[in-house]
Amino acid sequence: MPSSVGHDSPASVREHALNRRGFLRTSLGASAGVLAAPTAVGWLAAADAKAATAPLAFVDDYSTNVVTNSTPETNAVIRALGGFAKVWKTGAAWNTGTPLRPEILRANMRYCVRLTHGRTEEQARDAFVYDRQHQSYAIIGGLGPLADLYRSGAKAVTSITSAPDGIPAAKINDAVPAGAPAGSALGAGSYDSDLGQVARLVDTVRGDFTSSNPAKLSFQYPRPWRMNENSQVVDTGKTDALGYPVYESDVVVVPQLLRQRSDTPAEDGGFPSGHTNAFHLAALAYAYAVPERFQEIVTRAFELSHTRIMSGMHSTVDVMGGRIMATALAAAVLFKPENTALKAAARKQAAEYFQAKTGTTADTLFAYAHSDAGDKYADRDANLALVTPKLTYVLTRQGCSTPLTVPKGAEVLLETRLPYLTAAQRRDVLRTTALPSGYVLLDGFEQWGRLNLFAAADGYGSFESDVTVSLDAAAGGFGAADAWRNDIDGRGGLTKTGTGTLTLTGHNSYRGGTDLTAGTLVSASAHALGRGDVRVLGGTLRVTEPVRVHGTYAQRSGTLAVTLRKGCHTEVVTVTRRALLEKGSVLSLTLDAENPPAVGSVVRVIGAAALRGQFDRIEVDSDHVRAVPVYTAAGLSVRLLKR
Repeated sequence: MPSSVGHDSPASVREHALNRRGFLRTSLGASAGVLAAPTAVGWLAAADAKAATAPLAFVDDYSTNVVTNSTPETNAVIRALGGFAKVWKTGAAWNTGTPLRPEILRANMRYCVRLTHGRTEEQARDAFVYDRQHQSYAIIGGLGPLADLYRSGAKAVTSITSAPDGIPAAKINDAVPAGAPAGSALGAGSYDSDLGQVARLVDTVRGDFTSSNPAKLSFQYPRPWRMNENSQVVDTGKTDALGYPVYESDVVVVPQLLRQRSDTPAEDGGFPSGHTNAFHLAALAYAYAVPERFQEIVTRAFELSHTRIMSGMHSTVDVMGGRIMATALAAAVLFKPENTALKAAARKQAAEYFQAKTGTTADTLFAYAHSDAGDKYADRDANLALVTPKLTYVLTRQGCSTPLTVPKGAEVLLETRLPYLTAAQRRDVLRTTALPSGYVLLDGFEQWGRLNLFAAADGYGSFESDVTVSLDAAAGGFGAADAWRNDIDGRGGLTKTGTGTLTLTGHNSYRGGTDLTAGTLVSASAHALGRGDVRVLGGTLRVTEPVRVHGTYAQRSGTLAVTLRKGCHTEVVTVTRRALLEKGSVLSLTLDAENPPAVGSVVRVIGAAALRGQFDRIEVDSDHVRAVPVYTAAGLSVRLLKR
């Protein structure tokens, strides 16, 4: 069965509510800026001796996240969420807090009102399902074509598959449904199953010290349905049909969830969202075990978290807070040395299980995992459009951007997605794909909120210095072949080594040049190769779309492989300076399968300010066509003739 650790009981929460109020008056209420500062300056006055030294890195201190420990000086999660202390000042009671950035919180509440008033019936029903369904089960949908295989292999089940009409007669909770296969379990599934190690990893990531309750008790930012647009709690003195107090609020809760509301507001804060925390924790565990669906699983977590706002149960700041704490907590658990064996076992088990069930290999599983035209997350650009606005929601950016110091251990989140990079390189990826600073809620201790894992899964965002990457064709999976889809800038350059394949698809502007020494480098966009010189010293440079080399092109050995299409009116490779072809260089031509150029046509392959040298050999991937080269001082064309 899934583990229940990491979730404080209501009794435990109530037991420490009074202690929390003392903390609120002396800590958060004292200074709105204390939590946000990434140093110990604001904490030196704390009675706890721990506050007299610089705080530990989150990954080394996350076990302090318990309800008996509710101060930013001593609780790592509350400290990581400290950006919110610049937005909201906690009061002495649950309903007496004060906005410090009223424009942000007003936009926050107005967003909730618009969303809950404009939702469709289908959206309302979905919001109910994902409120009541075990969060670890809900995330399985991000596996796409692998989802049903996972559910059966893990014996993962749920009893929440649809929403009732109207307000249910009693509270509804998830349970193993009658008639489920023997050994079935809620959430990620049963440990005694073909995917038991994966289920165990998900539960471990969601396990001890990952509850949102300590932070809820600390910040005491109410649920949106208890507040007006100024984040004030005004009790009208009335009660609704279910006996709940009616507050001054324009937020409309999904009818099916009205009975699920808590009647103890002091123990039921909105910030951070516990469901969002759980969604993202589960997602990052699944993404570690099944990196073939990394971006899609992350997208699923953002989509399900958004239903918390749609339902009327949470606001945008609550959801952002849940994501921030989950990112830090998932990294902390995965970084923990005691979990090294479990991580490896879960990844190995998932790969072997899915390959066996689909008849694929390590090299072809990714294609299968993206083979379903009906996959809700099949469109990467649509996923990007879904995720991007939800990273910041209503926040506006202020101030100058400062580079991110990647939190200790964060690189573990990309360990299976970018296995061919070193830990230091994965940190570089996280830094160069991070959100800019200046979003107040995201700028808490160690700035975990700035990490953009969706973008990081697409490789570097910038080459701040020269980058050497080696992929091994024998490694299989991402270790053998990967694609970097970000627009890469920076002063550094790229050196591709190893027998594997790296594909560049972005509008790249890095200035340090591109060297290929071995394996295959695929140029898949017009500006894939940046704005520097390109040198082919070995291996194969494969050009699938016409590309511009903003500098000198020098091929000293290896192969230039290009795809020729009918109707292409420009060179396949345009070189703004000189092109140099040395002895040992090869040109390999592939005729586009759907739109090949006609026999007898002349196709321009290379155009340059000046061309020197010739290819040793020109190959054509056709039994019926041969290519006759036509060299000039400014380039190379080929005439296609019958063999």
